[in-house]
Amino acid sequence: MRTFRLVIACPDRVGIVAKVSNFLATYNGWITEASHHSDHQSGWFFMRHEIRADSLPFDLDGFRQAFAPIAREFSMEWRIADSAQKRRVVLMASRESHCLADLLHRWRSDELDCEIPCVISNHDDLRSMVEWHGIPFHHVPVDPANKQPAFEQVSQLIDEYSSDTVVLARYMQILPPDLCQRYRHQVINIHHSFLPSFVGAKPYHQASLRGVKLIGATCHYVTEELDAGPIIEQGVERVTHRDSIETMVRLGKDVEKLVLARGLRFHLEDRVLVHDNKTVVFD
Repeated sequence: MRTFRLVIACPDRVGIVAKVSNFLATYNGWITEASHHSDHQSGWFFMRHEIRADSLPFDLDGFRQAFAPIAREFSMEWRIADSAQKRRVVLMASRESHCLADLLHRWRSDELDCEIPCVISNHDDLRSMVEWHGIPFHHVPVDPANKQPAFEQVSQLIDEYSSDTVVLARYMQILPPDLCQRYRHQVINIHHSFLPSFVGAKPYHQASLRGVKLIGATCHYVTEELDAGPIIEQGVERVTHRDSIETMVRLGKDVEKLVLARGLRFHLEDRVLVHDNKTVVFD
């Protein structure tokens, strides 16, 4: 069923829900899902509604025009999306295949409602797997001594494919600040650690040395600060002192795949609202 997704964040006050509900009722809008959250710490209110598209008398542009006065009255940060318009998601990976293979499988089996116009990698190892799915593969090597030309090419490819979202499916390079700023809250990363613990490289080795009892993975938006962006989703797996680093890595890969797929699905369905460096996720 085709729906419009109305997502709102604004300073909390009396009458927000009533105003939005009355607006939708005036135009016979049929709400199929409604989520609200009042954050007492920040004083902000968050809302997500799904409305049957065929119940409304206008398209997205008409909705934006009609809703604009209410948005101004309540100082809303808001967006409206059409579920029929699939997001275009560029995937980026390096040598490890588990996250990329999982996303491609979920996309092929219609578990992820998006288009994947291309895959970009700084290595050529995964080309055959990607091209088997009929997806263009772009090998963009990164020179450690001068990374700028590579990332200029990456940015050009993202624009060329009219991408809405970029997913780092174990892409083992740090994006430059200008790229992070340009695609703010549109670049999703999977970190093989239960952030904020064990940031940076080899987190399973760090975790093993600390004798942890839980390992995990974190799906988050990429920002200029390494591994510190707003967190979308996390998952954990219990381990013991008997587990080797190799076992931790194997268990961790399973968590990584699940957490990344879940986080991307929340993003594609407009379930993630970001305020400062914190997310509200209407799962």
